[in-house]
Amino acid sequence: MKLAYLSTYGPRLCGLATFNKNLLDAIAGTNKVSENSIVIGLNDSDNLHQYDYSDEVKFVIRQENQKDYIRAANYINASLADAVVMEHEYGIYGGQSGVYVLPFVARLKKPLTVILHTVLNKPDHMQLTILREIARYASRVIVMSKKAVELLDDIYGIDTSNVSIIEHGVPDFEGGQINLIKKAPQFKDKKILLTFGLIGRSKGLETMIKALPAIVEKHPDVVYVVLGNTHPTILKNVGEEYRDSLKKLSKKLGVEDNLVFLNKFVTEEELMEYLTGCDIYVTPYLNEEQITSGTLSYAIGAGAAVVSTPYWHASELLSNNRGVLFDFKDHNELARVVNNLFDEPSRLNELKSNAYEYGLNLRWSKIGKVYHSLLEDVVYNYTSVNYTRDTFIIDPEMMPTFDLAHISRLTDDTGIVQHAKYGIPNLKEGYCLDDNSRALILATIAFKLNKSKTALSLLPVYLSYIQYMQLEDGNFRNFLSFSRNYLDEVGTEDSFGRTIWSLGFLINNSPNNSYKEFAKELFYKAIPHFEKLEHLHGIANTMVGISNYLRWNKNDEYVREQFDRLATKLKDAYKNEKTNDWLWFKEKMTYDNGIFPLALLCHYEVTEVHDSLTIGLETMDFLTSKTVTDGYLNPVGNDGWLFKDGSAAALYDQQAIETMAMVLMYYKAYLITKDRKQLQLMNLSYQWFMGENSLNLPLYDYETKGCGDGLKIDGVNRNQGAESTLAYWISHVCILEAHAMEYQLLNKKLPEKPVLTVV
Repeated sequence: MKLAYLSTYGPRLCGLATFNKNLLDAIAGTNKVSENSIVIGLNDSDNLHQYDYSDEVKFVIRQENQKDYIRAANYINASLADAVVMEHEYGIYGGQSGVYVLPFVARLKKPLTVILHTVLNKPDHMQLTILREIARYASRVIVMSKKAVELLDDIYGIDTSNVSIIEHGVPDFEGGQINLIKKAPQFKDKKILLTFGLIGRSKGLETMIKALPAIVEKHPDVVYVVLGNTHPTILKNVGEEYRDSLKKLSKKLGVEDNLVFLNKFVTEEELMEYLTGCDIYVTPYLNEEQITSGTLSYAIGAGAAVVSTPYWHASELLSNNRGVLFDFKDHNELARVVNNLFDEPSRLNELKSNAYEYGLNLRWSKIGKVYHSLLEDVVYNYTSVNYTRDTFIIDPEMMPTFDLAHISRLTDDTGIVQHAKYGIPNLKEGYCLDDNSRALILATIAFKLNKSKTALSLLPVYLSYIQYMQLEDGNFRNFLSFSRNYLDEVGTEDSFGRTIWSLGFLINNSPNNSYKEFAKELFYKAIPHFEKLEHLHGIANTMVGISNYLRWNKNDEYVREQFDRLATKLKDAYKNEKTNDWLWFKEKMTYDNGIFPLALLCHYEVTEVHDSLTIGLETMDFLTSKTVTDGYLNPVGNDGWLFKDGSAAALYDQQAIETMAMVLMYYKAYLITKDRKQLQLMNLSYQWFMGENSLNLPLYDYETKGCGDGLKIDGVNRNQGAESTLAYWISHVCILEAHAMEYQLLNKKLPEKPVLTVV
């Protein structure tokens, strides 16, 4: 069995690097590196040659270089590795909370086993999402304590049937007859208290120092040894501030001669001497929420008598008389416990004996066999999913249940609020015509599809907002403050076009005559502005609205004439910009790009003008070639666009309206061509919302029923405004409609027509 490991790795000074090297050797069953192993090393700088790695490191990921993670996945997929073992700790991967590792796990085509070194009790949204996504892709998740399983179930909602507990491995501690530490002049004839590990304020070392006076009073030969470097991040930010404060505290308490700092990184052989040579090992940590402590496992493995605060791992590992617990920050209790143990040598030896016996089960020689057996099972049971042509491309069972909760939350008696702070309406930003127009479309769809009473109650609010923003000449304002003051004299052509889209859609799909007549009045009043439109986004959006209107009233020759004129403007723009390698309407791709091919496909559907179909499909394919990469949608980012000159497209910030336009565009192409490839591309675009994107992060929020405002380089924009949430839900209902069409075609039981024409 050949394995690939993803982790920090020596000579990088990191606990996970040591763990991964020990795991690799233990699984290989030898102290030498297995010839079958592949290691993907993680550097904490942009320098590929930062560390002088050994030969088993075949590929290096620079922590903050997102593309390296995808390259690493491709490297493993092309290798002979049978499975992947990944160490997970939020801090070792790039992006916000280590989000860059998600594209890696999503692109693996090998079974993945993930070892979780941290499971947080109070994760933020990003931490929660990342761990959920990792678990979704993993064949097996490994934790090191029962508490971790409980948290994965209760907090993260992860199926724990796929979770295994394997305790933290420790070296085969076999001390010599003469302990070198005990014989060292500095410690000869001393009672040694020891704490080992990277130093930071969370270690609570001041608790032990405050306990020293009471201990030294009874046992003046006691020395407290603090072994380890200051944590690199702390050292970088504040230097040795914490260590210096501890020295000052010891001097103030008169125990500076009983405190020894050994500021160095020690080998496992040296550590073994310290652990077997100490009389009592102390972990006075301040935080209960520590799920794993490698240093504690090492102490037990060495047969040390351990005194500790009751953080989660200590509570489990020191049960059954394998150690003694004292309360957080209680230096008086700590002093009493230590003095009692020194006063009762038999009790001290009992703890050491119990720890040693239990530690025999933690040795890497045994833990390695457990991992090896588990990984063989993972490889044996791994199957990849292959879909056939006869299966449904779209699976509604994998989609969230339709829910207008967040839309309702954003809506008051004026209209839908533009923005939100996280999932809470941001009233300071007021309202805009674009969002109320989209909201009118969604409310119309929701009522027609499932007779939603909520949608029916919202529909007149949005329609009323549109009426309120229409000027006497038929044009529209766009922005309105929360105090209902107009913020512009006239809106953009974009907002005009989206409003015409919504009115045309309502006219064609109105739940009653009252709303239809109201919408017609607003629509007719705006018609004189159709021929004045110059901006392509406004033209394209208006065309989609006109196509809906003409499906209701095919005999309106005047509107049909306006429709053709707008289509000609769009097609002329294309012909003026088109080159052999640039099949687009403008010199750059910006936002909402799918609206242009969609508008021409809508024109063809109503008029059967053939060059509208030709250009619509041609530009759709060109847009696909620029945005569908590596099997997922990568919309042109707002942070720079994509220019005709051949420069690379901006990757971020990706917007939800861009994805909605792609979903609607592919659906219209499917309705016209009946080519199931368009359904596949439509579903692929929708999955961008659900996490099939460059960061493998879902933008849809199952808690709020809203959608994040975009995909940034370091994660999801957690604000959930109207534009993004409406874009998600319109895409959602469009996907459901497409599934209904797919069902009809595959089963040939129902008429081959859409239940509801979204575009």
